[in-house]
Amino acid sequence: MRARICINSVVVSRDGRWIVSGDDGMKVIVWNVATHEKVLDFTGHKSRICAIDISNDSTRIASAGGGVVWIFSATSGIRLLPPLLHYKIRGVKFSPDGSRFATASSDSGCRIYSTHNGDMLFDSGSQGSTNTSLLVTPLAWSSDGQKLFVASTTKITCFNVSNSSSSEWFIHGEQSRASIVSNGKFIACSAGSSVSLWDCVSHRQIGNIIKHPVEIKCIALSPSGGYLACGLKGGKITIHNLRDVLPGYFDDGSRAAAIRLPLVQGSSEALKSWTRDDPTHTEMLLSEEITRVSRPSHYVLASRALIRVRLKHVTLAIEDAMESLKVQSSPIGHIAMAVALLDKGNREGALCAFDLAFHDCELQDVRFLLLLKSILVFECGNQEEAITRVEYLTTRAIDDNDDEATYLYSQVLGAMCMKMGNYERVMPLIECVMDLAPKYKQCPPLKTMSLIFGRRFNGPDVVAQQRLCEILYAAERTIEAVKILLNIIRTSDEEIQVCKAMVDWIADFTKKFTTTLEPIGDEALRSAKYDDAITQYSAVLSLSPPNPADLLIKRSSARAAKGLWEDALRDANEAVKADPSCPWGYDAKHVALHGAKLYDGAIDAFTSMLHVIEQSHDPAIRELRKNYISPSETIAAIDPVILEMLKSAPLVIVDVTTGCLCDGPERMRIFKADPSFKELVSSMTREVDNARILRVVANFFGYVMFSHAWHRHGKEPSFQDVNKAQSVWWLPSTPLNEKLHNFCGETRRLGYRWAWSDTCCIDKTTSSILNQSLTSMYKWYADSAATLVFLAGVKHPSNRGDLTRSLWMTRAWTLQELLAPKVVFFYDCEWKPYLGDTGTNHKESPEIMQELADAIKIPRGTIATFSPDDLGVREKLRLASTRNATVEEDVAYSLIGIFKSDIRPHYGEGVDALGHLLEEIVARSGEVTVLAWSGKSSSYNSCLPASVSVYSQTPYSPPSLEGEEMETCLAELCSNLPQQEAWNIYRQIHSLPPARFATRRLHLPCLVFPVRKLGIQELRRDNAEKLCCVRVSGLGNVEFTTADDLPLHEPQRFVFVHPWIRHLRGPSNVVAWGDDSESDTDSDSGSGRNAGSGGVAPLHNVRAPQIGSYSRVLQMIARLGQPFSALLLLQRPNGEYTRVAAENEIVVPGLGTDITSRNIRPRVLEIL
Repeated sequence: MRARICINSVVVSRDGRWIVSGDDGMKVIVWNVATHEKVLDFTGHKSRICAIDISNDSTRIASAGGGVVWIFSATSGIRLLPPLLHYKIRGVKFSPDGSRFATASSDSGCRIYSTHNGDMLFDSGSQGSTNTSLLVTPLAWSSDGQKLFVASTTKITCFNVSNSSSSEWFIHGEQSRASIVSNGKFIACSAGSSVSLWDCVSHRQIGNIIKHPVEIKCIALSPSGGYLACGLKGGKITIHNLRDVLPGYFDDGSRAAAIRLPLVQGSSEALKSWTRDDPTHTEMLLSEEITRVSRPSHYVLASRALIRVRLKHVTLAIEDAMESLKVQSSPIGHIAMAVALLDKGNREGALCAFDLAFHDCELQDVRFLLLLKSILVFECGNQEEAITRVEYLTTRAIDDNDDEATYLYSQVLGAMCMKMGNYERVMPLIECVMDLAPKYKQCPPLKTMSLIFGRRFNGPDVVAQQRLCEILYAAERTIEAVKILLNIIRTSDEEIQVCKAMVDWIADFTKKFTTTLEPIGDEALRSAKYDDAITQYSAVLSLSPPNPADLLIKRSSARAAKGLWEDALRDANEAVKADPSCPWGYDAKHVALHGAKLYDGAIDAFTSMLHVIEQSHDPAIRELRKNYISPSETIAAIDPVILEMLKSAPLVIVDVTTGCLCDGPERMRIFKADPSFKELVSSMTREVDNARILRVVANFFGYVMFSHAWHRHGKEPSFQDVNKAQSVWWLPSTPLNEKLHNFCGETRRLGYRWAWSDTCCIDKTTSSILNQSLTSMYKWYADSAATLVFLAGVKHPSNRGDLTRSLWMTRAWTLQELLAPKVVFFYDCEWKPYLGDTGTNHKESPEIMQELADAIKIPRGTIATFSPDDLGVREKLRLASTRNATVEEDVAYSLIGIFKSDIRPHYGEGVDALGHLLEEIVARSGEVTVLAWSGKSSSYNSCLPASVSVYSQTPYSPPSLEGEEMETCLAELCSNLPQQEAWNIYRQIHSLPPARFATRRLHLPCLVFPVRKLGIQELRRDNAEKLCCVRVSGLGNVEFTTADDLPLHEPQRFVFVHPWIRHLRGPSNVVAWGDDSESDTDSDSGSGRNAGSGGVAPLHNVRAPQIGSYSRVLQMIARLGQPFSALLLLQRPNGEYTRVAAENEIVVPGLGTDITSRNIRPRVLEIL
């Protein structure tokens, strides 16, 4: 492996697969340990990397440099969190469980963050600063993750995360730099040229200081903590075996030889012979020691006395004990005398002699002497008293939480009860002993007792255990019996090794247990009694059955059901190892890995299972393949859902974890590297769950839209700006960039990954992308998971009315941004919820919705659940009329979604954009209410307005004809209008086609009323408006004002038209077309000649309607007689018409009930 540049920090993953390095080139590189190949690199930093760490599960990497920490995936390189800032960072360290990570600064203390979302959980302020600008490793965690240790130049500070307390202690020397490493039990701290060792709990220095001739630059511990590596100035590395320095901190057998037995001393050779139970050889060795010196040790004399008791040389033993006491009165001398007297049959003398041992003992030996006295009492025949004594000692030890003493007393008590045949009492004692067995499997006091009394005290003898095992099995206490059996199997007594009967007994009982326990475990597993199942299977497996695969699979299933994923995986791996041809071991492995959220491994295991099924020699197993689907089949089902989701999503979007802009393919790549995708693939083993696929995909790709008012003078961050910076988080610090930062941060806080802002997510230099974005924007907002509205001008705290008075409410684009989304959140200028409403959706806030409803005059329910079909054309135009846009075309483009329009944006067309929109509205719906306006005409078409603002006016609506008024009108029409003529009028109006546009020309169906006379009067000299007085055929005199110049000498070129054909036809005019003897087949009665012949489309011949009630015909004619808002048209030389714009609506009187077919001139006029 070659990095080609100076490496500042390096770390190895706990599983040994990866090495991660950080260098001066601002790169983090992940290397494969096995192949030495570079796996990936990460270039997000802007300065050299000073610290690196990898989580214990090897999935996340933390890198620090330039005051910034990045967290990213160790396998994909995807940034998992936005950059976290901490000035002058010198170290970064994951907690043992990986849920948190800590940073340390040279002068800004330490901080702890959540790995999940980047939230800061703890900040020490300036306390805990490293106080050095040099490269160090200043951080370490305790094994439980509750304490964080930070090294500085003179001390180590310990922060208790659980209660935010702290403590500190000074380290050796006052050096320029200090680094620490820990295995969770102790800390190794380098400072200057030496290393000191400290206990993590007591904070006391342990062991000796390790010194070097030169300065230590860096240190590292092996995973077990057994070896310390020191990197020295000059390039040398030293390795230290800490087992030699800290023997009490490591679990191995190297400590056994150094154990010192209490009370008993002698040469190592003599003690070895004694422990091997060779009294004759031991007596010879001790005698040689005694004869070699002029004054023998009282220990050696007492020891020979005890050996001579074993050899039944009691008289000599008493002499040795007396000689020992002459040399020095000691506990072992009195004990040797007591044992010798007991063997001689002098029980009372033995007890008296033993009592003298308490006069010469050290305080710490009292409890041990009390235990020895209890054993002596037992040997003297007072068994119940002895047991009572030991039980008292055991109770005291338990109360004092003294596990070592509890273990010792329980061993002795068990041996006594076994000898008494009290098996019920023995079993819990054996269990206690098993639970409390010392780490080093040696207990010096037990060894001393064996030497003194000449028999074992570490549990009952083998024959007694055999008897206990049989009793427990007969009582169906099989689990307890197995424990005893295992204890027998593990023993090293020669009587088991050489006794064929014992070997046969063990084999027989092992078979019994196997056939008994496995069915019990199966029943427990079926009954969901998983603890019982695990216990039964474990008992069988502990007996080392010849074919364990099936048992391992079952126990794996039980452990998986309890969420014990690591244990379940261990069993599954052992099952696969035991029988690689069995597919169910791979199945169990898949379940365990899936439960542990190691989805890559789970998918591999499931694929292996399918392969083993397919390759099986058993046809029945091969037949099972049809019950499963492969991961590739699941992926094939997921891909179309992703593509469909992306098709209706924004083209480019911000990944708020990294700040990068991502198109559809990149989002798809990120999803397929995400645990949610892998979990989905891993979980579908039997059939494709399309509903679940849709839920997971929708949840992952759910995005948040931004709604805000663009700043009129400042520069909003663009697509090119973010691409150049490579991340929104790296944009220069400006107020408008900060607005984008806050939006992305709030998106992340709400739990979403994707954010869209119109400032930076549209490449406005590419017209096709811009046009697609403009036409799709309504749907993007409608399909969003949420829309965040930033009210820059609303101060904090906000008050009712601030929203509707805000600049945001005046902008054209924000209308669809209000109506389209299903979920909206409003924020004031400090990004605090509007009115302090912390609900899950402000569209569900009655107060906020009522404020909006009062302002825009539509029901709040419509605002909350808006659909383009909820409001009519005129109502939508009214909503748009109060809003404005910086770019003229945006007035129309912002309404594309609300009107479900298909117009294509083309910046530069100016007012024609609105004309295109209104034209399409008329063309798609035949809706002519867009013509009800007064003001200035558009250059696009004279019937259309120049500005959408005219729709803020309420159009004239004739009074409704209902009840008695309608009845009166119908009665007059019946008396005045012949039925045949009424049918003829009805037919002509119903034959009119819908309005339509063609090449900017409006083909308008209407009723035409020619102007007979025209007169104009100026209102004021300084005002261009003129008052026009006209006489209209069939309508009488009409007045209106206009700013247009009218040709007074040609009044016959003017017509008033009634375009509201839908109103005339009525809301519920149901007719069936067919033959009718009363219909008039003449398409033109000649009544329209005064209007001129040009620009008028002929009416088509249609058959008269068959109508259920003649009154409906009369109702339409009655509506024709009402006043109406008329359009004034001027005929052009070629026969087309243009509209004369009036300053106010021209409301003309209707025809009343004096209606004849001569007054009705239905036409389709072509209007420019």
